[in-house]
Amino acid sequence: MSILDAFRLDGHAAFVNGGGRGIGAACALALAQAGADVAIRAKTPAEIEVTADLLRAQGHRVLAIEALDEPDDELRALDRAAAEFGQLTTLVNVVGGARSGPFLDTTDAQLRDAFELNVALPVRLIRAAVPHLMATGNGAVVNISTAMAHQVARGFVTYGTVKAALQHATRLIAADLSPRVRVNAVAPGAIMTDGLRNFLRINEIGDDALDAIPMRRLGEPTDIAAAVLYLCSPASSYVTGTVIEVDGGIQQPAFAFSIPDL
Repeated sequence: MSILDAFRLDGHAAFVNGGGRGIGAACALALAQAGADVAIRAKTPAEIEVTADLLRAQGHRVLAIEALDEPDDELRALDRAAAEFGQLTTLVNVVGGARSGPFLDTTDAQLRDAFELNVALPVRLIRAAVPHLMATGNGAVVNISTAMAHQVARGFVTYGTVKAALQHATRLIAADLSPRVRVNAVAPGAIMTDGLRNFLRINEIGDDALDAIPMRRLGEPTDIAAAVLYLCSPASSYVTGTVIEVDGGIQQPAFAFSIPDL
């Protein structure tokens, strides 16, 4: 078998939670181009359909699922994808985020909401997906974290804290589910998505911030999708409980991306 064949996902079925745009859409496209059937779930129907239409136009099998604010909706979505494809081998948790701002303005409610979205939701999805993943014998889970889980910058107490919790949960769940299901994470740095564009604009962070990044550029969603593909594919069959940092080589402290004048 060619080494390139180890990156193929023919005969696999993936579920991308948060696959409507940005990093999630790039991950869905990468998995489909590697041969997987892909279910994408997100809250905005228009975004889901744009991504789904792109995949279909390339000849891929795709299931678009709108996320609803109903109890157990994400669990029903997993079961729907497994029924549609006859199996579920791969879960990618992309949904996440938290409002940045001064630590002294951080409320208990903001912390609880961020923990629910960034930790409780992906953990709940993994737990629900385990029967499907175990049945295949080659299940893989990838959680999308952030470089801010290990870097230091002002204004990111909530986001960095909950993503650090997700990273350690990744390691602990990997230990529990090994060797039948591999669980890993990717920690993106500054990736050019709509969210980052808004952050840079609102906080008036200019091109000089690139000086903090050894690669001297912002990342692209495809940079993250490539790492996700590796962790979902047989190429990483001996990798579990790992967090891959895709951040352009940036090291602590990441003050260039701190919120100014807190």
